[in-house]
Order: sequence, then structure tokens, then C-alpha cells
Amino acid sequence: MSLPLGSVQQKMPCLFVTEVREEPSAKREHQPFKVLATETINQKALDADIYNAVPTEKVDGTCCYITTYKGQPYLWARMDRKPNKQTEKRFKRFLYSADNSRGFTWNVEEDFRTVPESWIPAKEIERCNGKPLPDENGHIPGWVPVEKNSRQYCWHASVVDYEFELALILKHHTEEPGFLEICPVPLSTFSEHTLELIGTNINANPYGLGSKKHPVHLLVPHGIFQIKNAPALNHNDILTWLDGCKEGKIEGIVWHCADGNLIKLHRHHLGLSWPIADPHLISQPVVVNFSGIKYDYNFEPNTLFDYFSKLDGQRFNSLRNIASDL
Repeated sequence: MSLPLGSVQQKMPCLFVTEVREEPSAKREHQPFKVLATETINQKALDADIYNAVPTEKVDGTCCYITTYKGQPYLWARMDRKPNKQTEKRFKRFLYSADNSRGFTWNVEEDFRTVPESWIPAKEIERCNGKPLPDENGHIPGWVPVEKNSRQYCWHASVVDYEFELALILKHHTEEPGFLEICPVPLSTFSEHTLELIGTNINANPYGLGSKKHPVHLLVPHGIFQIKNAPALNHNDILTWLDGCKEGKIEGIVWHCADGNLIKLHRHHLGLSWPIADPHLISQPVVVNFSGIKYDYNFEPNTLFDYFSKLDGQRFNSLRNIASDL
């Protein structure tokens, strides 16, 4: 099965059936419970033919989407449309009520906060009479385009060059096994697919990229880090692999199924901690490769594209070392 570049699916079921367990630890006073995996494989995973799916590394960042805007490929940031305060209170009362079997009635026109005119709902969400419906959390997943000089999404903007329609991508090196590669790729390559933005100012930077003074951010196409020696699909083997194997030092696994479905498993589902000291992604050497560009680009000074273009061909022991001479 050939693996697509990314996916537009928003909601991923867990590989295993999960259950909520109380967590009385004082450190978790704001979240007195855990959602943990049982040993039973989720029926949704079985229906999606999970045993023939392709396992890939779940990368810890923020989800992005590439689609057309203003007549050219654009990077879009995740923005969920959330209920207004009054509706949110009503929804929470419903969630905690003794009898919530009848379901919650939404008024899509009036119950939600306003979003920018450019906002679009995610493709895979449910609709009623053509209008997007909220998920079980009461949110409508969606996207907003990342403008070049956006202050709110400045870290998103740093990994795209709209003049040359390029994205700054982290992937496996095409010719040297065991190496990662940082390179510019046409935005159109990932049109209608999702990627993960990782880096200095994203999710507490679990991979240690850059620094406050010299932030570094990169885009990782979803599904691009395939797991070659994945554990068998049972609770104990996966737990052992994630907890004791070098390649298992990852946030989790996402299985790409032949029918387009995605199935996930996070370390937290197995009671394992994240982030961890030395994740697998930073244990691999990395090469900067700007040599594939067909002609000389005049990148704006003091941008990541300008910086990495000057490092063309250089090798680093780890992603954590790439900004040491910024």
C-alpha cells in the first residue's frame, strides 16, 4: 500500500478501547483522571483493517494544512470554532447531567463565536443541511490562512516563503539511510494534506530545536516517518517497544489504513510519560539540502530560508545542533 502525503482527517480513534480511571495524585489535581488503553482493539480499527495498515511516528507539534488561498498554495493554521460563553455553560451542564442520552441540540448560526471570514471548516467533520457540526467537545475543527506578516501565527509564517511558494520540510534523507534532511519543497507538493509544525515555540519544544534567541521551526508531513520494525498489535508488545526500544522513543504511533482512516496510540494511553529526555527524532543526524533548487533564490535576509540556504550540504549530529551558529 502506498502511503499518502499527510491526511485531512481530523479525528483519530485510539487503537485500543480506552477507559477513564481516577488519578488521585496531587500532581494531577487539575485533571483527577487518566484515559488509559485496555487490551481490547477498537472495533473502528478492526473495520479499517488495522493489521494491514502502515505504522508511522506521531510527531508532537501543531497541525497545519495546505490548500489554495488567493490563487496560490497557502499554509493554514488550526483554529477550532468554539461555543460562546452562554452555550458553553449550557453544553457543560448537559455533559454532566444524569440523563444526556437524548443528545445536545446545537444552533450553528447562534451558538458559536465569530471567526475570521477566511476561516474554513475541516473536510472530515459531520454536517447537517450543509452546515458543519461540532465534535464531542463542542468544537468545530477548522483552518485559517497564515499571512506572511501574521503576528499570531508568526512561527507558522517562518516555515513558508509565498514569493517562491516553498515550505521548509523535515523528512528522511532521500539517498542516505539513517539521516534526516531539511530542505525546501514546493507548497503544491502537499496540497490538500496536513503537516505538523514543530520547533522552539511549539508545544514546549519536546525536540529541543533552536533557542529563544534563535528560534527554529520546521514542517513535518504527516505519515512521512514510517516505522519499519513496528511491534505486534497487542498491548504488551507495544508497551515494551515504546518503553524500552530506541525507535520507540516517540510520542505515539499513527496507523495509516488502506481506506484512508487513521488510528492512533499515544504514550499516555499506556501510562507512559511524554515528553521524554531523548526522543528518537533527535537521535538521528541531519543534512541541510538546498542543492535541489533549480535556480538561485533571493531569500529575504534573517529568515529561516536564508539561514538554511547558507548551510547547504552541512551535517549535524542532531536537530538540537542546527542553530548553534545562528
